[in-house]
Formats: sequence, structure tokens, C-alpha cells
Amino acid sequence: MEREKAHAVIEAVLFAMGDSVEISRLAEVIEEDSGTTREILEEMSERYDKDNRGIMLTQFENAVQLCTKPEMYEYLVKIARTPRRITLTDTVLETLSIIAYKQPVTRAEIERVRGVSCDHAINKLLEYDLITELGRLDAPGRPLLFGTTEQFLRSFGVKSLEELPELNPVQVEEFKQQAQAEVELQLDV
Repeated sequence: MEREKAHAVIEAVLFAMGDSVEISRLAEVIEEDSGTTREILEEMSERYDKDNRGIMLTQFENAVQLCTKPEMYEYLVKIARTPRRITLTDTVLETLSIIAYKQPVTRAEIERVRGVSCDHAINKLLEYDLITELGRLDAPGRPLLFGTTEQFLRSFGVKSLEELPELNPVQVEEFKQQAQAEVELQLDV
């Protein structure tokens, strides 16, 4: 493998792994011996230093890791302190609304209300810590029960579920019609 490509391959592997990788494993990947791989790693390390980059190679006994240079920590702290902005799609918001108003609720109950699968929406809501698993329903198959979290309350600026706005019957009917239209669209595809 040519030298520049070996640099790129090692860099990609170290970046993707995010942890230390044994030099012998890197040698296998680039199809070189350990000595040549160590030379390539030294070249990469020198390049990171010379080019005034934000990353560096940290070498341990028989492994190496791609790391942030210590002088970059202050910038990492600035970004780490900034809360992650969450964008909720209409589908995810609908699913969250159903959970908030009907909790504890099973996936099947949510899908019955929406009329479509909600796997993606539930996974996103779990990832964003807006919902949590509350346990299992005492029924055949023991389905999971979902409910909202404290993070949900913080995100929507309410102290308790009692502060959620009441749904009027007209809105409920509109939601049902929208869900039905969504189902019909998917059936036509």
C-alpha cells in the first residue's frame, strides 16, 4: 500500500475506533510489518505536530490512539457546555404527545393511535432522554410501557404533567384524521 494511503487508512481507523488500537492490528490492516507501521505512525505524528493540527497521536507500549492536543481543551469545553439542540420531526412530536397524554403506554397503543409504526420515533425519543421505559404491562408478551422523563418536563418548560395544555375534542379529531390520511398515503405507495 502506498504511504499516503496507509496514512489515510490508519487515520480513519483510529478516528472511527476512538480508542487505542494495537500497532500489530494496524499493520494487518495496511498489510505492512510492525516496523514499517511504526515508521508510518511516526511520520503521521510529525505531520500533526508540524501542521499545527488540533489532533495528535498518543503512543502506548504496543498501541496508538488519535487524541485532541491538550492546548485545544479550552475549545472543547466551550462546545461541550453548549447544550445539544434537538430537532423533533412532526412524527416524533406526535409520538411524544401520545406518550405524554396517555402514559404509561405501550408501543402497540401508540401505533394504534397513530396508525403507523413508531419504532424510529420511540428510538429517537429514548436517545434524546424525553421518554423512558417504565416497566412492562402485565399482559401476554409483557410489552414495554413508556412514559416521559424529567428532561421532557425541562425541555417543554413545565413542572409536572398536570401543566400540559388540555386537548380539545376538535384537535383530537383532527389528529385522528391526519393519522388516517398518513396511513392511506403509505398504503398507496
